[in-house]
Amino acid sequence: MLRAYVLIALWEARPGLAGYDVVDAVTFCFLTQGFIGPMQVFGGGLELAQRVRTGDVALDLVRPASLQMWTLADDLGRAGFLFLARSVPPTLAGAALFGIRLPDAPGTWAVFAVSMTLGVVVSFGLRYLIALSTCWIVDDRGVQALSLALTTFFSGMILPLVVFPGWLGDLARALPWAALIQVPADVFLGKTDVAAALGFQTAWAAALLGLGALATRAARSKVVIQGG
Repeated sequence: MLRAYVLIALWEARPGLAGYDVVDAVTFCFLTQGFIGPMQVFGGGLELAQRVRTGDVALDLVRPASLQMWTLADDLGRAGFLFLARSVPPTLAGAALFGIRLPDAPGTWAVFAVSMTLGVVVSFGLRYLIALSTCWIVDDRGVQALSLALTTFFSGMILPLVVFPGWLGDLARALPWAALIQVPADVFLGKTDVAAALGFQTAWAAALLGLGALATRAARSKVVIQGG
């Protein structure tokens, strides 16, 4: 509610800022709250880092399944549950307290579902690389803290990226974190070209999964099991 009032004050002072109106801003606020769980905006959500530290990852690496794809499947299940448990309730609360804008066309809901899923995959790609870094740095808390700062600032969690000025706005909208919050929210609000938005998310998802696959291959020759 506090974030909603801050955005209301901003858009009442600057009507039409970045093509949003007050209702768009409020809708963005409660959508972003709903994205926190599925997108794991504050990091974590994967047991991989802990399994590397305990040595249990050795069992994962010898299984007849891709470590990365198995972990992704698990994360998609987590995101699906949190969508129902932690995305729908705050959005409904925002609709009841402030009123939000809902898509008019049924097709927008389907595209939004695709965009949400791609956002989760991009989020997973980032978090997987961070978790896998424990094969080299042992303790990932510093990297997690850096990731938290970058994610909250560059995803649109603090403010919509559309209000970022000049080169900073261009940079923020080109980085992968934009695929987590700003892009799905703009798809929901009808503020972006759908093909370009989904293409942007797909490109980052493919790039991060590709990097994850390379890192997994490198980790197979790097991981050391302490005491065994």
